[in-house]
Amino acid sequence: MEGQPPAEGAAPPPAPAEWASGLLGCCEDIGLCVITYFVPCLTFGQTAEALGDDCMMSGLAMLVPLLNLYCLVTVRGRIREKYGIEGSLVMDLVSVLCCPLCALVQSARQVKMTPGQAVQRV
Repeated sequence: MEGQPPAEGAAPPPAPAEWASGLLGCCEDIGLCVITYFVPCLTFGQTAEALGDDCMMSGLAMLVPLLNLYCLVTVRGRIREKYGIEGSLVMDLVSVLCCPLCALVQSARQVKMTPGQAVQRV
């Protein structure tokens, strides 16, 4: 029941997390920044793969206009949900439309910097 105070001894709900780096902090990892600038489909494929998607198909989706925007926003939303980051679909869309490469680097850094999330290749 939402209107009642938490039971005595119950843990308070966790505070919303924040992104591991800011939207304009893409140059903090200059290697990732350069790779993303020249080959964004590679960075996106690797980021989507860390979430369980196919790297090749996700990378190829970046080459299709409008589908690439949908994929960027969707993956960004999944990252927010997975790591408990505060935000919304509208904010994801604005980030992707205003600065797609910065949003992609921010998403990739989030997945890369979170411990215990190594990708296993078969």
